[in-house]
Amino acid sequence: MTPEMEFAMEAATMSADSIKAIAMAIAAGFGVLGPGIGLGILVSKALEAIGRNPEAAGQIQATMFIGIAFVEALAIFALVVAFIIKFA
Repeated sequence: MTPEMEFAMEAATMSADSIKAIAMAIAAGFGVLGPGIGLGILVSKALEAIGRNPEAAGQIQATMFIGIAFVEALAIFALVVAFIIKFA
């Protein structure tokens, strides 16, 4: 067998662990991309609203923190799915 054929056979029989590692990286990367963008938009809009109406700062902050908790839960869920892909 030629060296090229041996290399092709090694590449074709990639181990399941390496495929799982790549899948975990992709799932975690895309899974936290959306919540990261969402957090930036959420906080910027909350600060914009507080700048327009400072008297409502307490109510806006409370709503913002609830929204942040939900967005962070999505990111944590994506990381859990990534770990399930890796270790299952």
